[in-house]
Amino acid sequence: MPYQLTLPHSPADITASWLSDILGTGVQHIVVDPIGTGQTGATYRVRLTYTDAVDLPSTLVVKLPAQDDTVRDRVALGYRAEHAFYRDAARTVAVPLPAVYHCAIDRGGADFVLVMADMAPAVQGDQIAGCDPAQARLAVEALAGLHGPRWCDPTWLDFSGATMPKADSDFARGLGELTRLATDTTVQRLGERITGHDRATLLEAADLVEAWLMLQPDRFSLLHGDYRLDNMLFDPAGSTVTVVDWQTISVGLPARDLAYFLGTSLQPDHRNEHEGLLVAHYYMALQAHGVCDYSETECWRDYRLGMLQVPLLTTLGFAFSAATARGDDMALTMLGRGCRAIRELDTLALIRDLARS
Repeated sequence: MPYQLTLPHSPADITASWLSDILGTGVQHIVVDPIGTGQTGATYRVRLTYTDAVDLPSTLVVKLPAQDDTVRDRVALGYRAEHAFYRDAARTVAVPLPAVYHCAIDRGGADFVLVMADMAPAVQGDQIAGCDPAQARLAVEALAGLHGPRWCDPTWLDFSGATMPKADSDFARGLGELTRLATDTTVQRLGERITGHDRATLLEAADLVEAWLMLQPDRFSLLHGDYRLDNMLFDPAGSTVTVVDWQTISVGLPARDLAYFLGTSLQPDHRNEHEGLLVAHYYMALQAHGVCDYSETECWRDYRLGMLQVPLLTTLGFAFSAATARGDDMALTMLGRGCRAIRELDTLALIRDLARS
């Protein structure tokens, strides 16, 4: 790969000449159009005209860092994580991903580029609207493809690309303190828009994060970290899903991803009705990837336990990002669904019981 090439800093730097070098074939003309919201990265659809007939797509997607330098610096760790995922992990797991033609990074993440297949006409999931059980089934099966192939692989313990490594006591204590701060900030910012029940659940959950991170230490995998609908592309026929945005990869209890997805992406009544079957489907998919010595009872308990991932990630993301109307609505939706799931699954009592044992 042409790693020595100058990385594009802005869309103006995405040129036909640069893409010719990346793809190893002549590109005669391109048209670059922005897509997505660009909150933590800037994404563009590139339409290409080749010099010769080639077996390459006529459109690609190019992802660059955020064009606001302040945001770029703040989320450089995420760019390093995504680069590490595609460089070191993607080929070793079975989660459905877009084809990647080039991924490079420089200056500690200040410069970053990812050139990948354009999955259109696949449609991005809508976090606020939620998904139906059929889409959820696709997503949990895909998730097993991330976790299963390298379940409890000890090399994850030294994986330098994770934004959150597997927690030790010092890390757990620090993240617990940060979560309490983020929770207080979130509750204050949302004010009366958040219900009293959810406020109480959030504050109680924040106090348990440190203990929660240290539970089930012998069961771990690479986590997507933000496994939700906005980071999934569904084909119009409803038969496939593609997972994107690997900027928050971490190492920890696998069911944290599962709980975060089901707890935030299904309407509560749908979750109540279908979560048992969906968790069972995830479990069977894990078995198909060779996971053994893990019972369905343990999987269900881990799912209940993992639901604390919802307030953890949502409050951290909300408290330390710029306020937007959709961001506020999305946080309220995710926290409302997640807090209800925590109460209905009795997650906080489970954490206390396991922490005492």
